[in-house]
Amino acid sequence: MGEPLNPDKTLNVGIVGCGTIVGQYLASLRRLAGVALVAVADLDADRARAVAKEWEGGGVRAVTVAELLASDDVDLVLNLTVPAAHSEIALKAIAAGKHVYGEKPLAATSAEARAVLDAARQAGVVVGCAPDTVLGTGVQTARRAIDDGLIGAPVAATATMVTPGHERWHPDPDFYYAPGGGPLLDMGPYYVTALVTLLGPVTSVIGAASRPRPEREIGSGPRAGERVPVAVDTHVTGVLVHESGALSTLVVSFDAVATHSAHIEVHGPQGTLAVPDPNHFDGDTRLFRLGAPSWETLPVSAGYLGSGRGYGIADLARTPASAEPRASGTLAYHVLDVMESLLASAGSGESVAVASRADRPSAVPLTDLSR
Repeated sequence: MGEPLNPDKTLNVGIVGCGTIVGQYLASLRRLAGVALVAVADLDADRARAVAKEWEGGGVRAVTVAELLASDDVDLVLNLTVPAAHSEIALKAIAAGKHVYGEKPLAATSAEARAVLDAARQAGVVVGCAPDTVLGTGVQTARRAIDDGLIGAPVAATATMVTPGHERWHPDPDFYYAPGGGPLLDMGPYYVTALVTLLGPVTSVIGAASRPRPEREIGSGPRAGERVPVAVDTHVTGVLVHESGALSTLVVSFDAVATHSAHIEVHGPQGTLAVPDPNHFDGDTRLFRLGAPSWETLPVSAGYLGSGRGYGIADLARTPASAEPRASGTLAYHVLDVMESLLASAGSGESVAVASRADRPSAVPLTDLSR
């Protein structure tokens, strides 16, 4: 059985996967109170050694994945592997009695994600999952405005993410175009998680999708000019029906160049909120009140101050064993289920009911978690 979380005890973290994203997590782990990095592992041993060497003050071991999972001093495994390996590593960590916090999506499929949650429940360990960007002051200030009734009861939202494709800047973009990738499963978690945080869980969806190009050309790094096959839809749009009755229109694309649209807008009878980029932790929340002459920027009123990737781990560490962390596996599973249902709807042309449910996470009061 796993060791229960104790908010009064330092949570020791071991990282599996030392790729591009690890630097952002290291920056957060350096300043978070109640969390300590003790070990790192990667299939490329040199990458793990480089991360351990980079850690100021030492004290971080570079080990194999098997050694990390067997380490008595690792309480939680931070799973930063590629999406196709998320469930495999999570299940191994759970079997070793470790809590797990993973990069999004929770798994490549909802069936794999369900297996992770079931195994964690049986083992008595906690599962958390990115994105934790919604815990920052940006989305949380917008949520506070909704909860305070500044726009009235929300009736609709729009969420828009367009980019010409990550292959233009990422040196190894293959996984973005493999199963578990694409704009919906890669960037969609930020937007869908934000929409659930703002408006509550989703009960049904209807969608459409396309795949205009069979290949993508890598634009940077040692593989520049190499072509990557596309095995997923690269433009997805749809409507999410929230349990509250609000309707969210979602557009995510690796096929468009730019947009004037706000990342997220939430509409109510008394006003409209423009929500900052849910891929970031902060940013201005703007409000246009009914009858007002112009937009106003709301003061920061909620969320973890100065947060970054990994703050979901600190939130998990502070959560009593009787409650779920805000960036929970249950929420990540619901978000993945919503996205898979949207793709299923795009394939069938019919509305699809979302089988899972996750409670709207509790609000984050204005808090500083730094040491």
